[in-house]
Amino acid sequence: MTAARPGEDVHGAAGTTRCPYGGEAEAPPTAYAEYAGMDALLALQHPRTSAATEPGFIIMSQVMELLFKLLRIEFTTARDRLADDDVDAALWTLRRAGSVQRVALSSWDFFSAMTPVEFAEFRDVLGTASGFQSASYRRLEFLLGNKNARLVLPHRDASSHEAVHRQLYEPSLYDAVLALLRRRGLPVADAALARPCEAPYEPHDSVERAWREVYGNSAEHHTLFLLGEALTDVAESFARWRYTHLTVVQRMLGAKPGTGGTEGVPWLERISGHRFFPELWSVRSLL
Repeated sequence: MTAARPGEDVHGAAGTTRCPYGGEAEAPPTAYAEYAGMDALLALQHPRTSAATEPGFIIMSQVMELLFKLLRIEFTTARDRLADDDVDAALWTLRRAGSVQRVALSSWDFFSAMTPVEFAEFRDVLGTASGFQSASYRRLEFLLGNKNARLVLPHRDASSHEAVHRQLYEPSLYDAVLALLRRRGLPVADAALARPCEAPYEPHDSVERAWREVYGNSAEHHTLFLLGEALTDVAESFARWRYTHLTVVQRMLGAKPGTGGTEGVPWLERISGHRFFPELWSVRSLL
């Protein structure tokens, strides 16, 4: 390395400031950073207080949103493969999605390590912000079949409104499953298939009977049996995620209202009992 001589600054010919240890201060991004948009990603954290735990809260919230997006991509792929009668490809996709769900569940570990006092140090700056406003999570719920038109309203003035509204009217993953069962000759009634995509899903006796036949003749319906178990894994992982969310909020807030004026614990207690693909749960009482 050639050091600058006395009286000489560390500028290049064009006036670009150079690092005294070599290289330019404004070097171009690496191929990795450019490909994955890392510079933009790492510039998205803007704590509003000096609280030591606020940067982690922001980062882990962003991580959760990215995982929601990835899950939506994977479950959409699984839905579309089922619509094409490619059950093997759908099963492989659901297997991959299961690993993402486990990461999402473990993401709560950071939040549960935050004490109520630490959270209180920056909670006020959240204002009306709440995880209830997550468009990625709402789209994921709709994609898996938990449709509720009222839950589009919190997004009505947001840039995400169109995407959330569109997801409400798209077929869910379970819609594709029921259509597949019918094509495979199982007794899924017209009423279960004719439900408008945006309508809340209601359990149907014919769907329960179809799953009972699949589970009662698992050798004959082997791929459908594997599909049923893969979907149950998805639903169970979501139940664990919701319950962990509940306990983390209880640990951080107790009985206080949630952020942004939401109900907090009472709301989470209600939704923690919800199960996707309900007939896959009820059929177990019949086997």
